[in-house]
Amino acid sequence: MLTHDEAKARLNAVGQGHLLNFYPVLDESQRRGLLSQIESLDLDALPSLVEQYVKNKPVFTLPPDLGPAPYYPRHEKDPAKPWDRAAVEKAGEALLRAGKVAAFVVAGGQGSRLGFEGPKGCFPAGPVTGKSLFEIFADNIAGAQRRYGAVVPWYIMTSPLNHEATVEFFKKHRFFGLGHNDVMFFPQGVLPSLDAATGDVLMTSRHEIATNPDGHGGSIKALKVSGALDDMRRRGVQHISYFQVDNPLVRVIDPAFIGLHAAAKDSSGEMSSKMIPKAYPEEKMGVFCASRGKVEVIEYSDLPASLQQERLADGSLRFIAGSIAIHMMSVEFVERLASDPKFSLPYHRAEKKVPCIDPRTGEPAPAWGNNGVKLERFVFDALALCRASIVYETDRAEEFAPIKNATGVDSVETSRAMQSARAARWFEACGVDVPRTPTGEPDCVLELSARTATSASELMIGGLTLPPRIERGMRLAL
Repeated sequence: MLTHDEAKARLNAVGQGHLLNFYPVLDESQRRGLLSQIESLDLDALPSLVEQYVKNKPVFTLPPDLGPAPYYPRHEKDPAKPWDRAAVEKAGEALLRAGKVAAFVVAGGQGSRLGFEGPKGCFPAGPVTGKSLFEIFADNIAGAQRRYGAVVPWYIMTSPLNHEATVEFFKKHRFFGLGHNDVMFFPQGVLPSLDAATGDVLMTSRHEIATNPDGHGGSIKALKVSGALDDMRRRGVQHISYFQVDNPLVRVIDPAFIGLHAAAKDSSGEMSSKMIPKAYPEEKMGVFCASRGKVEVIEYSDLPASLQQERLADGSLRFIAGSIAIHMMSVEFVERLASDPKFSLPYHRAEKKVPCIDPRTGEPAPAWGNNGVKLERFVFDALALCRASIVYETDRAEEFAPIKNATGVDSVETSRAMQSARAARWFEACGVDVPRTPTGEPDCVLELSARTATSASELMIGGLTLPPRIERGMRLAL
């Protein structure tokens, strides 16, 4: 560990000497903790980060050749780009049966925006059972393991803020029936939060630096540093199914997507993505675009309104492919990037309100507005580093019902309603009579575990005895 004098010299060299202002009054434990935090920071990079992202705000420039990214349509017989679903599903299933696929969830967030204390993955999301997001994902993995007769290891990226609580939650629930040795937890990296006016690193207390997770783009290096990639290679895993923790409708293991990613002629098998058609031009979703022969995601805030609203002859949006943060990545691709000492995804800047102390007095500093700059990396920026990347369209109603807000759009209520509505459609596809309201919504609350089925067709052939009808107001979970 750094000594006090070493830390002081390094901090003074980059203009951050204030981090040791209160060192003389700290107890021994607090001193060790502060020095450890300082040692973990990339101090040499701080001056350039302050110059680029605090003293100056990066200006996004649209590529001159920007166009919409091509994608595989959801319906394989679409004349725009027909494809052989049976063949790619067979390819994906073969990889699953051979144990070549792992699941990977980015789960570093807290549930505070939902009024929930604890890791977001612990939030009760099931409309009938109240199953946590983590249990819903575990059901997906357990169901896949049963169907394909092979282990699907699960890698969970936490944050320093929620790592211990996440691990304890899994222990408490006995890993939801999954093998303890087949679930691996590791925290993502952090970056210091910076004063928006000065570029000084903020402190939350006299002995603690204000930090923020380095974004889901930090997952690429975290997979390497944590030993997760080594574990994958030991198991023979070749492909990683990546998703984020807030979407209970995600199909964690999708043979068609796996097969397209690994076997499509126009895919390098390095990194692929799922999309849904944007519901309206201003919808707050990144958009898959093409530039210089590469697929990339342009954030909604960076895509000019004129392009957001541009339409084709049939009236559909031209830039329609919305990103839902679901990807396939090859182990080889992640290893190649993470092992390159020059590899670095770009930073994205956000102005936030950061609780902190006054570095002169040590007292809490009033923060009337966004006093801090937080930097993070986004995993989709790795798409531009692929030799060739594909995008696959999926159905919003089938696979995307995120829980981001306590109320309103993308809320707990809307997500649970979409989960129930999907279950109702699957029941009806199997001949079950589902009661509906005058507006067409299910007049009942339904929940289907992914251990039971991950599609209407799986429910149909699953051998499960289904009720001939569901009564109004019934709450049913299978």
